[in-house]
Amino acid sequence: MARTGALSSAIMAAGTMVSRVLGFVKTFLITIALGSATTVGDVFETSNTLPNLIYVLVAGGIFNAVLVPQIIKAAKHDDGGSDFVSRLVTLAVTGIFAVTVVVVVCAWPIITVMGRGWSPEQRELGFIFALWCFPQILFYGIYTIIGQVLNARGAFGWFMWAPVVNNVVAIIGVLGFIWGFGAQRMSNPPLHSLESWTSTQTLVLAGSATLGVICQALILLLPLRTVGLKLRPKFKWRGMGLGDSAKLAGWTLATGIVSNLAFLYLTRVAAGVTGARAEYLEQGIPILGVAALNYSSMLYSLPHGVIGLSIATVLFNRMSEASQGDDAAGLRHALSAGLRVASVATVFCAVALVVFAGPVGMIFSGGDPVVGAQIGQVLAVISLGGPFLTIAFMMGRVFYAQEDAKTPFYIQVFSALLIVVAGFAASQVDARYTIFALAGTYATQNILAVYLSHRVLARRLGDYGQRDIVRTHAQVALASFCSALVGAVALWLLGGFSFAGFAWQSQLTALLAVAVGGVVMAIAYYAFLQIFQVREFDQLADPIRSKLARR
Repeated sequence: MARTGALSSAIMAAGTMVSRVLGFVKTFLITIALGSATTVGDVFETSNTLPNLIYVLVAGGIFNAVLVPQIIKAAKHDDGGSDFVSRLVTLAVTGIFAVTVVVVVCAWPIITVMGRGWSPEQRELGFIFALWCFPQILFYGIYTIIGQVLNARGAFGWFMWAPVVNNVVAIIGVLGFIWGFGAQRMSNPPLHSLESWTSTQTLVLAGSATLGVICQALILLLPLRTVGLKLRPKFKWRGMGLGDSAKLAGWTLATGIVSNLAFLYLTRVAAGVTGARAEYLEQGIPILGVAALNYSSMLYSLPHGVIGLSIATVLFNRMSEASQGDDAAGLRHALSAGLRVASVATVFCAVALVVFAGPVGMIFSGGDPVVGAQIGQVLAVISLGGPFLTIAFMMGRVFYAQEDAKTPFYIQVFSALLIVVAGFAASQVDARYTIFALAGTYATQNILAVYLSHRVLARRLGDYGQRDIVRTHAQVALASFCSALVGAVALWLLGGFSFAGFAWQSQLTALLAVAVGGVVMAIAYYAFLQIFQVREFDQLADPIRSKLARR
């Protein structure tokens, strides 16, 4: 990749890393406040996750795929695109506002469907949480719309750093909850239960979660003028020349609906475990639910969010420009470079998550080693699909850069069929194993998406550097495996292979074990990268080194 593109990716990755670290802190605090395998925790997690899922379902894909190419085209207008972008943004915000109103009005039936198997008391609390959390949909939309406007103008940093504000606000809210109401205690009944829950607790917990999303969106209004755009509300949408975009948006919407309905179904299956928990708790058996699955999903997607997404966002601009200029060679080079460079981080992180899955699970266990071990097992399964998540995403960007939304739709249909079949199978097994089966579904569908995308790209682009891509992934995988042996030894020395060991004594000791063992494994990985001469590491690290050297 060109140095400027790599530097932009590095800036975005830094923002995402800070945001994800704070996100982990927030999640860690939530496990202290509510526990990891509790009814209240699962009900809140379901209600607080749904706004993002619903937003992506109805609009997220459209905004990400359609806005950037249109804004790049509009930049060639005499006014720099201000008039067109103003009308485009007004149209998008109006649409997402209407969607938000409909979803809030339908909060009760949505919670009823998602909480199948819940008791009336659980559904009532879920409904109350939903009324507080569902307005987040509007502000997720505003964040994405304005963020893509900034990305199209080359101001990449704001979009990735804004979630930091969200997490800071949410962390303050969770700390306030713990300070005011106490940390969860796994007594019988737990300290925070359906019977003891109050409206003040809802206000602090759900209110701060929504306030964080609001701040994340509104802070992006600050840099708009610095990129040369003077946006105003404009409701005259006729004659915008959105005919092709509308067609593209239709296919993108269909893709989002198919994809996210499938994942909503998985969330519904995971949420259904909550209704079966009481029976097993009487036997002293903790049962993982939707919260544990979400924690594992958050962890396994971290490398994609920090590295893969940052690289893909910058490359998408380059891919769009190459596609509009009929530069097939440039398109192939961008895809190949992105896949190779991203693998340096994504493959290693996936292997590291498998090695340290137990202590990482303990961090998010609420202090229960048995729950921590179960979360670690889920994490180990789902992490196998991590590198394929980034590969599939980058391949999908090629289609959208060519303004082809049909192909991603057809690919998603096959993936959704797999998800639904596997999800249904998971719902039929014993509740103790449902979450593990769902984790395997996440990994498998990523692999399928890569296979299908490759088949299409190979026909369309010809040789896009597959040999170099496979070579780099093989080198990186070998270096990761060798460093994993070193990491496993470090974990053994830290008592990670026995509940009596240091790593399992508390969430804090687990965190220390992961930090120390992770550093040892990372140093070993760097050494093996040099031994195996993985050039792509320098392409990933050089822009950061140069910036630090200048400072």
